[in-house]
Amino acid sequence: MDSLLDFTDKVVLITGAASGFGKQLAIDFSARGAKLVIGDLNIEGLNAVAETLAGPVTVIKCDVSKEDECKAMVDAAIENYGQLDIAINNAGISHGYIPLHQMTDEIMDLQFDINIKGVVYGMKHQIEAMMPKGDGVILNVSSMAGLGGAPNISAYSAAKHAVIGLTKTAAVEYARKGIRVNAVCPFFTLTPMVADGELIGDTKESTQEILARSCPMKRLGQPVEITNVMLMMCSPGNSFMNGQCIAVDGGMSAM
Repeated sequence: MDSLLDFTDKVVLITGAASGFGKQLAIDFSARGAKLVIGDLNIEGLNAVAETLAGPVTVIKCDVSKEDECKAMVDAAIENYGQLDIAINNAGISHGYIPLHQMTDEIMDLQFDINIKGVVYGMKHQIEAMMPKGDGVILNVSSMAGLGGAPNISAYSAAKHAVIGLTKTAAVEYARKGIRVNAVCPFFTLTPMVADGELIGDTKESTQEILARSCPMKRLGQPVEITNVMLMMCSPGNSFMNGQCIAVDGGMSAM
């Protein structure tokens, strides 16, 4: 195995691992020798993912909006494998298309509870576990909506901007402790969040066509195209990347 993508005996924590990026990452890390702690609210989905994995895995039901459940994932890594090397704060939700002047407290609260607090609570306990050994990698999942304006998904955009702020702050704060913190910012990708989301047009096909037309490559991303970059960002060989928010967007950010 190429040493750049060899995660043998690395302990990797992944939230939101029952589907989408999290599921693909679990498969990829396990195939490369990692020991996993995977969490999601969908415990049946998590168990289905666990059954496909090549190596050790601990499955935990986790609502990332609850600090004690985020801590429980980190505790499980320490108890079962003795350490935590890599943490990926992937769990998140979107919301239906709605103009800013129609925004509701319910939408805002859900976005902040899951997409922001989930990252804060995750990093808080992940960093505490990594500091004693003097190294670690944290990768947060933001979005292209966190790098610029995102019409009609303003609450989601605000939350993903916050993820970038948290990422950069933690990267500076804990660099001397040997902990690298970065974020990935995907364009619309064919995960369940996009494929099963609220429709712009009359059909799912028309929604995907509308989204794809805005991309220079004229298509949506495939989950593995995003997770391949995430693996490289977590690579032991990628030891000087810190505080970066990397767009994986088919050229959107070049426009």
